[in-house]
Amino acid sequence: MNRLHFSLAAATVAALLACGTPTKADRAVDQSGTVPAATASTKAVPKPAPVKPTKPISAEQLNATESARDYLASQGFSRRGLIEQLTSDYGDGYEVKAATAAVDSLHVDWNAQAARSAKSYLASQSFSRKGLIEQLESNSGEGFTHDQAVYGVEAAGL
Repeated sequence: MNRLHFSLAAATVAALLACGTPTKADRAVDQSGTVPAATASTKAVPKPAPVKPTKPISAEQLNATESARDYLASQGFSRRGLIEQLTSDYGDGYEVKAATAAVDSLHVDWNAQAARSAKSYLASQSFSRKGLIEQLESNSGEGFTHDQAVYGVEAAGL
């Protein structure tokens, strides 16, 4: 089963689980074999919405998305830094278009990533507030926006 089919199957299972599990009252049956009105569940069971991809996803984009998830699980990345990692000859070597689509499909909280990165820097080195902001937003550093870098430094306690 490829990743797209697995994702669709997982979404269907999640939708079904969200409908709820019957309680004892929902399953109560009187002597005649009917559900008593007082215990019958009145909640409607919604149909899961059909899942339609807005654009076809190439195998490269799917693989780049999985790689991006793996990188994000290991450390904090800026959007730019993650795309650079995915496209680097020393990284994964994906095409820029596939890497960008993959990163943008994940809906990452970049402020949280900046905070994670700031905390990581502070765990291994000493920084002034200004120095850490510069490191986080530097082109040769992490590549966060100024606002993301400031958020990250504040979240890290500086």
